[in-house]
Amino acid sequence: MSTFAGHRHGTTRATTPSSRGSGHTLPGRLAAAAARRLRGAHGIQEVALLASLWIVYTFSRLVADDSLASARTRATEVLHLEHLMHLDIEAWLNHALTPISEIAVPMSFWYATLHYVVTPAVLAFLYFRHRANYPRARNAIVIGSAIGLLCYMLLPTAPPRLMPGSGYLDALARTADVGWWGGDASAPAGLGHITNELAAMPSLHVGWTVWVAWAIWRHTNVVGRALALAYVAGTTLVVVATGNHWVLDAVAGGVVVAVGILVSGRIDRARGRSARTAS
Repeated sequence: MSTFAGHRHGTTRATTPSSRGSGHTLPGRLAAAAARRLRGAHGIQEVALLASLWIVYTFSRLVADDSLASARTRATEVLHLEHLMHLDIEAWLNHALTPISEIAVPMSFWYATLHYVVTPAVLAFLYFRHRANYPRARNAIVIGSAIGLLCYMLLPTAPPRLMPGSGYLDALARTADVGWWGGDASAPAGLGHITNELAAMPSLHVGWTVWVAWAIWRHTNVVGRALALAYVAGTTLVVVATGNHWVLDAVAGGVVVAVGILVSGRIDRARGRSARTAS
């Protein structure tokens, strides 16, 4: 009898309301729903911010100087500086790789695709998996990209493929029949008129790869870090070999993003000090 009574008592205790999780109560469900709505609104805000940056970048040609002659003059100055520094390898690399279709086609896909895919993927990875690191990372790429955009508007520079004479081969134009791009940078076919083709200096293709490597460095292992470095090196090779950038464009791309990283760090530390002071 005592055993039966004890069993009944244990069963009763297991089904008492106090043993249920608070998340199953009405207030708990309402709080969870509110948190989900807040996260969703914040996510939409982040997407809108980054989309706005991309729209401004895409339509910068409307306010930038579109004089091809002056852009070529700046490009000639860049090439002269590279010659003095023994960095002028663009023509050699371009003519060594672009005529080989088995190399030119993958390079064109790389140039026209990866920066549209990898950069947003890393932003999403940080937002969903490492939220504490996301604000600084987002600020870093926004600041670096804004500096690059300012350079495009104030100092438009022609890429190698637009130089007179043309001693440089346009890899994307030569492979446009196998991809979705046309002959205007990496823009989809038919949308070349909204692309700023004089946005060679700095190369944000390279700058964004530097940001990707920095952003994931602390969150990955040796293999991930090696892949990140290979992404930087591969993109640098591709942008030069396809005739879209000078070597110093690639260097400048890394520099503007590095500035963005440094400035975002200062902003992050300033906010941290303000929060500690307020508490």
